[in-house]
Amino acid sequence: MPVNIPHKLPAIKALEEENIFVMDEARAMHQDIRPLRIAVLNLMPVKITTETDLIRLLSNTPLQLKLDLIKVMAHTPKNTPAEHMEMFYSDFEKIRHKKYDGLIVTGAPVEHLDFEDVNYWEEMRTIFEWAEHNVQSSLFICWASMAALYHYYGIPKYPLPQKKFGVFHHVAKYPKLPMFRGFDDEFHMPHSRHSEVRATDIEKIPGLEVIADSEEAGIGIIQEQTGRKLFVTGHFEYSTYNLDDEYKRDLAKGMDIGVPKHYYKKNNPEKHPVVRWRGHANLFFQNWLNYHVYQQTPFNIDEIK
Repeated sequence: MPVNIPHKLPAIKALEEENIFVMDEARAMHQDIRPLRIAVLNLMPVKITTETDLIRLLSNTPLQLKLDLIKVMAHTPKNTPAEHMEMFYSDFEKIRHKKYDGLIVTGAPVEHLDFEDVNYWEEMRTIFEWAEHNVQSSLFICWASMAALYHYYGIPKYPLPQKKFGVFHHVAKYPKLPMFRGFDDEFHMPHSRHSEVRATDIEKIPGLEVIADSEEAGIGIIQEQTGRKLFVTGHFEYSTYNLDDEYKRDLAKGMDIGVPKHYYKKNNPEKHPVVRWRGHANLFFQNWLNYHVYQQTPFNIDEIK
């Protein structure tokens, strides 16, 4: 089934060219189906790319979804046209009266700052508190995972001596969990971050558990026991060229950035990237939507609490 997304969103054309079925709001009005309502708080700098990446993965499921894109009020994006934000995004304050089956909060390029120094931190705290009682299951990605862990449990983030940058091998610690149904014994996931959280801190919190990790990249996925919160330190949602774009961008800025590991063919940035994570990325989002959202959320969305 398709994802119901705002009419004329740029992702529609890009995904239709990949033979991925999406549906705008006008067509969805004629279908007598209660779609899952998913909110996406997109904090990434190039928002159109992130929208497309997430919709590509969310569309690969038999469930129909209604997607709302939301933004924080305290920050004005520099890399996305103001017209795009005005047309397709809602301020959090305009949707906070609603309930959602699922929430996705993306990463953000603010890892160098303490959480309290991020100019929209107070708004993030409000959103985290709102999600506790208005969202069935929340999925936090990269910086958002660290921010949510800090807000909900007081778990700190630690700066890394060198950026964790590349595609890394992971192992599921509990392969029988619903989130790993269909997974192979090992899987890969891209990472692009300057900070980490540590297992010693996670272990102190009852009901919180590391469910996938990597010898090279550290913690990969953390789950809250009920499945209402999932924290992913990497970027399953990345498509083929995201790491390539980041690498070339940082090089152009004169930054000291290493070649993303295990990404280019023969680790040569002159060669094409090798995508090793796409199959498991699709499974991960399907499993989240199926087992933690669809099978847990009440039919009457107003009963979420």
